[in-house]
Amino acid sequence: MDQHQDDLVCVGHILGAQGIKGWVRVFSNTSPRDNIVNYSPWIIEQGDERKAVSITGRSQGKNVIARLEGCEDRSAAEALTGCRILISPEQLPGLQAGEYYWSDLIGLQVESLQGEALGVVASMIETGADDVMVLQGDRERLIPFVIDDIVHEVDLERKRLVVDWLPDY
Repeated sequence: MDQHQDDLVCVGHILGAQGIKGWVRVFSNTSPRDNIVNYSPWIIEQGDERKAVSITGRSQGKNVIARLEGCEDRSAAEALTGCRILISPEQLPGLQAGEYYWSDLIGLQVESLQGEALGVVASMIETGADDVMVLQGDRERLIPFVIDDIVHEVDLERKRLVVDWLPDY
């Protein structure tokens, strides 16, 4: 899943139909999770096709549900199961210095302070305490994303991240 493809950001995916009037249940990558409904329009990726749609949505219990433009019944909603939800980066709020969206970090080359390659950020995990980078390289590594203590440099232009982490950790 390349989140940098076409500079679009994947903010979630559709889990399935909710009710009979075309609503869908949504898995959200946003924090808090119901923020996903603030990013209208969504670009729905279904196979090789993408379509921009206006949405309305809300939290319902532990779920986020949404109504997509043109999705009028349960069958249409079920057909969207598994579709990725993409948005334009311009839809995201600005960040303070030293803050990064996960989508900006995925794909960065990670190296130690000594210049040793540790891998590429494949994904991120929210643990409650600190976010954790999942690196793929000679082996999988989990490295906490803690600015200054562990993460010493984030260079988005050079697609590089420098960490205080030894390869044998």
